[in-house]
Amino acid sequence: MKKQLLLAATTFALTLPVTAQETEPAGAPSPSQIVDAAPEEEWVSIPAEDLLIMELSPDANDEPRYVTIQLMPAPFSQGWVENIRTFARAKWYDGITVNRVQDNYVVQWGDPNYDNPEAEGEAKPLPEGLKVMDESEYVTSKLLSIPDPRGRPRINYTLGAIMIRNAMISKSGTTDPSPAFITAMEEALENPEAPPPDLPEPDFSDRYSGLTSLVLGWPIAGNEGGETKAEFWPVHCYGMVGVGRNYSPDTGSGAELYTVIGHAPRHLDRNIALVGRIIEGMEHLSSLPRGSGALGFYTKEEEGKRTPILSVRVASDLPEDEQPLFEYLSTEGETFAKYAEARANRRDPFFLVPAGGADICNIPVPVRHTPNG
Repeated sequence: MKKQLLLAATTFALTLPVTAQETEPAGAPSPSQIVDAAPEEEWVSIPAEDLLIMELSPDANDEPRYVTIQLMPAPFSQGWVENIRTFARAKWYDGITVNRVQDNYVVQWGDPNYDNPEAEGEAKPLPEGLKVMDESEYVTSKLLSIPDPRGRPRINYTLGAIMIRNAMISKSGTTDPSPAFITAMEEALENPEAPPPDLPEPDFSDRYSGLTSLVLGWPIAGNEGGETKAEFWPVHCYGMVGVGRNYSPDTGSGAELYTVIGHAPRHLDRNIALVGRIIEGMEHLSSLPRGSGALGFYTKEEEGKRTPILSVRVASDLPEDEQPLFEYLSTEGETFAKYAEARANRRDPFFLVPAGGADICNIPVPVRHTPNG
């Protein structure tokens, strides 16, 4: 049984109903069909204050290119997130460029004259009031105390249920919950203040962490505490945005940012601050020409490959009728539990053999434009 199994939800995933479709063989619904059927109350609005709109120079056909970044909420990376808003509001990012595109790794942007192997000019002065973060802030121990975004203070139970469910699946070798597990979870849902269900000791095996989950809409890894305090941190999945830095003790200010465009580089977790994710326009970054210099930086001869960034704005600073409206599927809802289970075990008509598990980064959180927004 693969130990790198993830199913994140406060509720357990029941057997999915069989559907009949005219255009394909009968089978279970696909993950996208499950998401499409989610009730409106399971979608959570993303505040405009947590969105950045980055405008790149037009493409070869003179078409505009916009990238939307969702910034991470508390308790993760908040010093860096605050700095990024400071940079954007000072218009410091306007006129910088994409300086590095390393295949199957990252796209990085910033001042071309700052920490760039090919830099020849003077670095752009940083805005005043930037925070300086310590390396300890790459992780947090506060995850269990933060509330559900819809006001339900049940994260204590949420993470416990996720851990217990993963352990049950890991030990039993099946994705179908046992009757005892179902009964225990039903009782716990009815009484979230009660002691944890009497179930086997959790057995978590992620190559990079003691446990992985999706909490408050984000991929999270952590340890179980024990003799040391529990710690949690964001995960380097495809499209996540991080802060470039120099050698320790430097932790980066937010002047240089990057996004993952390849296989999840989980070895970077807890070594660099993750501050957000691309939720729209990723194709404008992932398709950029690769650099041939060290680490994918553009060489002096490749100056013309650098993509200018025309502007970066906090969405809440835009006129109200120009503010984009996005929402994500709650990772604490019943639909997400079914969606995660379906991602781990595809039973829709195309698939022959369910995988039996899924990596944390293979269960992306659905994000959509707010209907009628």
